[in-house]
Amino acid sequence: MNNPYVDDKLIHFGFSLGVNFMGYGVTDTNEPVNGEIYHARVRNLMPGFSVGFITDLRLSRHLNLRFTPGLHFGQRTVTYKTESGAAVRGSEGNGPNTDILSLPITLPLYLKWSAEREKNYRPYLIFGGGASYDFGGQKERPLYQKKWDYFIDFGFGCDFYFRWFKFCPELKYQIGFANMLTPVSDRPELGKPDYFYTQALSRLRNQMITLIFNFE
Repeated sequence: MNNPYVDDKLIHFGFSLGVNFMGYGVTDTNEPVNGEIYHARVRNLMPGFSVGFITDLRLSRHLNLRFTPGLHFGQRTVTYKTESGAAVRGSEGNGPNTDILSLPITLPLYLKWSAEREKNYRPYLIFGGGASYDFGGQKERPLYQKKWDYFIDFGFGCDFYFRWFKFCPELKYQIGFANMLTPVSDRPELGKPDYFYTQALSRLRNQMITLIFNFE
């Protein structure tokens, strides 16, 4: 059995690398804007890159407290359509889409519950939450999200024990609570042809799926 006493350490550290898929929970206003009712959705989840640092505190045989700040690079494409089928046009060109670049740093705190170890693997569940601040975004874009968010995160993974370290693939789903939509009234730089990008929406909530590979 590899590394038999690694889980007995009170505190240990590590780092993580992975991929993310960012999306939004979108709520439409369903009210006319310039005589049209617009509906928006996130089109085609695109992979991004995630990197982080791990601090792990052993609470008991099966329970650990983890602080894992991370930086995530990603992009969302929001696409619009009208109920009438009319073409949607704005400063983005002929296409009814707008891209939102995101660079959030997340500050989550987790509880990790682990099953009994079986030889050189040990499955676990993880649950927690925290805050994030997005360094991305471009104010000149038609749709601009706020910076701060608060979220819950849950998932599962498995520790694989090697001679000198643990390798831990982990899949998580994150749900944000804040409405990230910046209203038109707070965007004096926005031209009137692009108002519909924001006015068609009442709420944007962050969502993210991450496939993380932890090295501890």
